[in-house]
Amino acid sequence: MQAALNCSYLDAMLENAENIIDNNTVRVENGLPKEETVKKLQEIYRKLDLQHAKAEYVRQVVQLSFLKVIRKDAIQANHQMTPDTIGLIMAFLIEKITTVNKIKTVFDPAVGTANLLTTVINQLRANGDQQITGFGIDNDDAMLQVASVSVELQDLDVKLYHQDAVSALDIPQSDLVVSDLPIGYYPLDENTKNYQTRAKEGHSYVHHLLIEQAMNYLKPGAFGVFLVPSSLFQTKESQSFVKWIQSVAYLQGLINLPAELFANPNAQKSILLLQRQGGNSKQAVKVLLGEFPSFKDKNGFASFMNDVSRWVATNLQ
Repeated sequence: MQAALNCSYLDAMLENAENIIDNNTVRVENGLPKEETVKKLQEIYRKLDLQHAKAEYVRQVVQLSFLKVIRKDAIQANHQMTPDTIGLIMAFLIEKITTVNKIKTVFDPAVGTANLLTTVINQLRANGDQQITGFGIDNDDAMLQVASVSVELQDLDVKLYHQDAVSALDIPQSDLVVSDLPIGYYPLDENTKNYQTRAKEGHSYVHHLLIEQAMNYLKPGAFGVFLVPSSLFQTKESQSFVKWIQSVAYLQGLINLPAELFANPNAQKSILLLQRQGGNSKQAVKVLLGEFPSFKDKNGFASFMNDVSRWVATNLQ
């Protein structure tokens, strides 16, 4: 497809995905692709048969396709996807800390390609019998195009919005927020004037702003599960950030991901668990802290997961 249309690898991927969504119909414009290529593509579509595949299988196919896009088109770092290992760990933690069948709506304020959001939705649906509606916000049109074909191929009920997530959102309060947050400074200071987490001087951290925004769209007692820098509470803005958290939410956990996942120790990330105040929520007697053991250490990993289960039973139930 890329050769036939003389386009980027991303555009070729999207074109193929849209053809498959359109009942394997290859769109021809200005005589391209040529008839011979059309026949080859249709044969590949028939063999692939995504329309009858399970959602999680389709998600993995889209993910692998996009990984090839990243390599072929030399996509910039902020367009990378949340790896499956991290997405599945976040989904596991969500299953532990929530009542799965009560989650009907999930929101991601930095949805990107929707790989993390759909990983979590598929995992929750596999362990419950409910329909789940997702909401995803992103200001990157290209990533949203990937997200759009991904959720359509997976036949998931996910509503996507092309906008700045720091501005007002037209979505309902959700039962869960999950997000792999962008890291850095938010350049539009005028948009942050109503935010408690804005910096006193200079630009504010975009991940602080998005966490605050996400909590605004959570139901009382619901959880926000965020992928954040491990140094989240070691910056000059952390004191005011913690003060804001204490005013609206309970900081229930901060778990470091295995150091082996990050070539640069300064890039290590953690999973932050915040629970909005209200409902039946309460501050855990003991905040869940620690670091996941190496994924290669199966016994250590299983033991850590058992520790998480015990912590939930002791502190949240």
